[in-house]
Amino acid sequence: MGDILVGACSWTDRQLVTSGWYPRGRRDAEGRLRHYASRLPVVEVDSGYYALPRRRNSELWVERTPDGFRFDVKAFSLLTGHPTPQRALPADLRGRAVDDALLDEVWERFADAVEPLRAAGRLGTILFQFPPWFAPGSTAERTLEDCARRTAGWPLAVEFRHPAWWGADRADDTRALLSALGATAVGVDMAQGLTGSLPPLAPVSRPGLAVVRFHGRSPAWGRGSKEDRFRHDYEVSELAAWVPRLRRAARRAGELHVLFNNCCADAAVRAAETMRGLLTRPDR
Repeated sequence: MGDILVGACSWTDRQLVTSGWYPRGRRDAEGRLRHYASRLPVVEVDSGYYALPRRRNSELWVERTPDGFRFDVKAFSLLTGHPTPQRALPADLRGRAVDDALLDEVWERFADAVEPLRAAGRLGTILFQFPPWFAPGSTAERTLEDCARRTAGWPLAVEFRHPAWWGADRADDTRALLSALGATAVGVDMAQGLTGSLPPLAPVSRPGLAVVRFHGRSPAWGRGSKEDRFRHDYEVSELAAWVPRLRRAARRAGELHVLFNNCCADAAVRAAETMRGLLTRPDR
């Protein structure tokens, strides 16, 4: 069975910082990351979606975490087809048309910023989370092929928000497509019965790494504030139901990342620690 690393989708979320999870004396930038890394072995860098990361930050993250710790970095919004405000771009790129040349430049800067993580063995994956309107079809497949080309040599993971990708009639095709591209398929846990609900799967498309992200089960998914969309405290029974599925995925992958995105107060880190405990119990 591959290693199972469990963590949260942020260690800098404002509500987490003020929740009391970080002890006194460890609430500055360095102290927070060192404390987090002493409790959990993987974290997602969600800030990469909102602005291009900085190389110096990656260097500091390497210094402040132990060998074996992993950072999964969320790709910048422009690279996944999300609306991107001009202020999110570096000043010298603002006002340019979104074409292949701009995307190449943005990707090169993104890659340079996170290179220290890869060089130190801290980079788990680059997460490309595509928007809800990114539906299956030839256009989407060409976009995915282009994404794989741009990220050649980097650990690529793909999360879909359009439920048709993982519908019963095409889940095998989706898995095969990502496998052919050398990309990790990202499974999710979320509220069921909504228009945009994805099924609770833990697909494995690449033997090196599998990823499952837990978004919480708020019925406000897709609307309302961030707190409304992600507010959910996982019950132990909800987490325990996932254990067999996660263990099956881990048997097929060299490493499995389980990340909690219900980032309201300390709900995500508490759920991560509970899930970690469940997964370390003997397999019955």
